[in-house]
Amino acid sequence: MSKNAAELDRAQSVNEIAVDGFDHIEFYVGNALQACYYYHHGFGFDLIGYRGLETGDRTKVSYVLKQDHVYLILTGSLNATSDIAEHVHQHGDGVKSVGFRTRDAKAAYETAIARGAKCAGAPVEHEDEFGKFISASVQTYGETIHTFVQRGDYKGAFMPGFTAVKNKQGKPVGLAAIDHVVGNVEIDKMETWVKYYQDVFGFYVYQYFDASDISTQYSALVSKVMANKSGSVKMPLNEPAEGKRKSQIQEYLDYYTAPGVQHIAIATRDIIATVTELRNRGIEFLTVPQSYYDALPARVGEIDEDIAQLAPLGILVDRESEGYLLQIFTKPVQDRPTLFFEVIQRKGAKGFGKGNFQALFESIEQEQAKRGNL
Repeated sequence: MSKNAAELDRAQSVNEIAVDGFDHIEFYVGNALQACYYYHHGFGFDLIGYRGLETGDRTKVSYVLKQDHVYLILTGSLNATSDIAEHVHQHGDGVKSVGFRTRDAKAAYETAIARGAKCAGAPVEHEDEFGKFISASVQTYGETIHTFVQRGDYKGAFMPGFTAVKNKQGKPVGLAAIDHVVGNVEIDKMETWVKYYQDVFGFYVYQYFDASDISTQYSALVSKVMANKSGSVKMPLNEPAEGKRKSQIQEYLDYYTAPGVQHIAIATRDIIATVTELRNRGIEFLTVPQSYYDALPARVGEIDEDIAQLAPLGILVDRESEGYLLQIFTKPVQDRPTLFFEVIQRKGAKGFGKGNFQALFESIEQEQAKRGNL
């Protein structure tokens, strides 16, 4: 039995909490209005919902952004003493909630609590003229939470409490769906969280990468990818490994001051068009040397794309037995060197670009060196 098959067999001994996929990602930010402008104009998201003083909320403000199947919520505090304000003070802008869509939020929550998860928000039923919406939350690594969302009976823009925003369509860049969400945890804590996702959610280890897979002469990390059986949710977990200098994971932990979401991977159907437009709008990406592209034909074989188009954009390619994938990573999207985004296009490949780890890691280390953090 293979390692992955053995992990799946173990996970099947725990009934999986039924989730249909990612519902949304909620950020806590220092200035939600300005963050909204960045994602609306830079990434092309539609602004579809708003909650704040004008809707009767006296403590916080939130903007809901949508592009195809990707939903982002940007939430800021309206006072200096709230949990939101403290979160931003401690961590800077970052992900608070990774939402899972489910057909029974109460059952998902109760199952998770019975299996040892900590409550972050008991089930609440919200209702307005557009229908009924149920949500509940549990803790995961750091101060991050998972929110179970049941919206099958809701027909409004996002959820009760938000007012629909009209005539704020962005210029989309082709972002289609959340592919995976990556979390960074402290050294020697990855296995604790692997067991958490196995025992609480019934997820299994989809792939595993050790320090020999992801390392340079200076630093390394280890990673396990947790997934549900359908593959609609994939949650890689990274921890730093011993090295001569500081790894990218440790840099994240130092500046975020806690475990948290490192990056969000969003799928596109045409990565060349997507990245071209994002670069035109000023979104900055990591770069790799031309030598990477000189060696690419021998490493990945024939692909549909023209390498002469990929190279100036910095798009990486990796081949697996099922096909290949194309991917690229932004630089951090806030002041602290913490959260970033990945844009990915899959052409049969189901992995995470193992063949690109070396080039990617070296590129990140170049940025760390510029910041004086390597």
